[in-house]
Amino acid sequence: MSHVGVGPRAVMRSVAFLTAGVLAVPALAGCTSEESAGKPLAAQDVGAATRASVSDGGTLRWAVDSVPDTLNTFQSDADATTTRVAQAVLPSMYRMDENGSPVRNPDYLESAEVVDTEPKQVVVYKLNQQAVWSDGREIGAADFAAQWRALSGKDSAYWTARNAGYDRIEKIERGADDLEVKVTFSRPYADWKALFSPLYPKDVMGTPDAFNDGARRSLKVTAGPFTVKKVDTKADQVVLTGNPRWWGAPAKLDKIVLRAVPRDERVSELVAGKLDLAEIDPETADEVTLAAAPRDPATGTPLMGPQGSPAAGAQGRSAAEALRSWAVANGSDEEAAEEEILAREERREAEAKAARRQKALSGFEVRKSLEPAYTQLALNGSGGPLADERVRRAVARALDREKLAETVLKPLGLPAEPVGSHLALSGQPAYADGSGALGEQNAKEARALLADAGWVRGGPVKKDGEKAAGAEKDEKDEKGENGEDKEKKKSEGDDDGTYIVGEDNKNAGDKNADSKNEDSKNPDDKSDDGTDRESGEKHSSGKNTAQGGAPGAYAPKGTAAPAGSVAAPLAKDGKALTLRFVLPSGPGSETLRTVADRITDMLKDIGIGTEITKVPDESYFKDHIAAGEYDLALYSWPASAFPATDARPIYAKPVPAADGSLNVAQNYTRVGTDQVDQLFDRAMTTLDQKEARDLLRKADSRIWAAAGSIPLYQRPQLTVARKNLANAGAFGFETPVYEDMGFLEKGAQGSRPSAPSSSPSS
Repeated sequence: MSHVGVGPRAVMRSVAFLTAGVLAVPALAGCTSEESAGKPLAAQDVGAATRASVSDGGTLRWAVDSVPDTLNTFQSDADATTTRVAQAVLPSMYRMDENGSPVRNPDYLESAEVVDTEPKQVVVYKLNQQAVWSDGREIGAADFAAQWRALSGKDSAYWTARNAGYDRIEKIERGADDLEVKVTFSRPYADWKALFSPLYPKDVMGTPDAFNDGARRSLKVTAGPFTVKKVDTKADQVVLTGNPRWWGAPAKLDKIVLRAVPRDERVSELVAGKLDLAEIDPETADEVTLAAAPRDPATGTPLMGPQGSPAAGAQGRSAAEALRSWAVANGSDEEAAEEEILAREERREAEAKAARRQKALSGFEVRKSLEPAYTQLALNGSGGPLADERVRRAVARALDREKLAETVLKPLGLPAEPVGSHLALSGQPAYADGSGALGEQNAKEARALLADAGWVRGGPVKKDGEKAAGAEKDEKDEKGENGEDKEKKKSEGDDDGTYIVGEDNKNAGDKNADSKNEDSKNPDDKSDDGTDRESGEKHSSGKNTAQGGAPGAYAPKGTAAPAGSVAAPLAKDGKALTLRFVLPSGPGSETLRTVADRITDMLKDIGIGTEITKVPDESYFKDHIAAGEYDLALYSWPASAFPATDARPIYAKPVPAADGSLNVAQNYTRVGTDQVDQLFDRAMTTLDQKEARDLLRKADSRIWAAAGSIPLYQRPQLTVARKNLANAGAFGFETPVYEDMGFLEKGAQGSRPSAPSSSPSS
């Protein structure tokens, strides 16, 4: 995936599952099933229009980030364009609605239901009797079975990127007739609706060779409103044309051309009339919005000032001629006059070019919504200061997430509310704000956490080859008799050291304690030595027992810090607390860099320094995020209609691989707990939707408490579209309806989205 996001179904899934077992979980604030998921913060903006108002024919030229290396979405190098092609040309049993929930696709599926749960879960699919592949063959059980065998993980000859769910299928059979498919699961699977979307023909899935190579550059057999005419690597485009065997509502467009256009070149292609639809950055959005602004009623020209009008050019020429005549008549330096004339000519040409550019862009409009993806701050917990949960929690509690969301979204006129869940977005059934498990933004408490972790304000910092005064500690005292690091021991507990705000009695009666989480723990959850088994933290009586701890580190809340200590940097063992903040350097990443600057200022306020490193976009993820070469980083994850399946590899506890390395799956923060894994496994197994939501919300609270990743804001979705293009643009959660896209009949008008359901946070 790129640093800006990934298609929801293009995410590689984990191939390993832990056995779901009995798990006692204390009640967590903010994760009850009674809490409403609310509505999407912003509606989709696609220039919606009825099919009757859309003309027949035409070509849609649509900018994409790349020509895909494969058209098989189940391969590791599939990308967002692969997903887009699959949506247009292949069957999907379920699609996403405007709330990010799966809904049955009637073009392919008349019904699907769980008909048995004992002794095995059985799902029966009844297919649309008109559904056929482009070669005329009926879509049926043979295609379902071929896809299951290819993705089950049992045959290593298939180069699959994910098999979650398919590995739980025991068998697939023909039902009562050719239109009925019976799927029996070996283990219960709650996210069964995630399967067979997309569905490939048995021609692609039937053999390893066909799977691995047959669908990389072509799809000979399809079953959607469009079919793949060609993948043209020379022209950097994929051409889709109407499917003559399509049985649904006929496609309005004759052709869709997906062109790979770099983001910094898209506005030029729009001006040149070579694109109709393109995702853009905020700067381009501003330019298009200005170009589409109302025109002066008196002159009919855009309201862009006198230098942009055609008259300005003529006036400039007259002025230049007058300047030359005056200079010659008065004996002035004619060469200097000529230079001034040339400078004016260049300015006039630039103004004329800008006017032409603005006129070309006036035929477009910006369609905006919130993308079904969120940007997070990732904290690498594999080593360094962030291996200590207290430091991660301090970083998290230093952040004003509302201000960060406003920085990105408020200038765009989009709802600026911080994301409250790792597993769902506002409007999705599983959404609930679980951030209370970590605690609200509080710089004072963040500093206390750092002091508790041994980071001293103004402490000695040693230079290379020099020992810091007072930095040495007794090795035996630090590591204990068995050599085990006390800090490591301190962070270990029954829940891997996970600390949940409100789940202990440490701050009972403290009026300043977080009030969002009122759950208390069982008093038996303390060991003989006073260690809280849930958080792994010692409950001190107030005595400062930290080696080299700062004054007040264990003092009661509200105790003033020593004078001048707030401004001083933090240090421990002779090292300053400085974190490596890795960012992409390419065009289109300006927003991430702005957010990083705000975060840097917030961390500086609690004494944490940052060292920002900007790296090329192409190496950002592979060489830094995936490789673990960072302390702090910003990147995005997509929302999913099936979080138990799709989010588990992102937050699963890393496990040692056979070769001794650490298998992190997609958990690039390297922070995880056994309890989170078990909650995911239980949510994936239960067929009770209410129970599944509760389990996912509990898992989210645990993820918040571990402070490995901090959701910040839902990503803006900015698309520039030709004004007469209907049913395309900023889709939000909803899967695009390709057969309804097209250009409006002359005189017809599309609709604009209603005002957001929630106003921006202040």
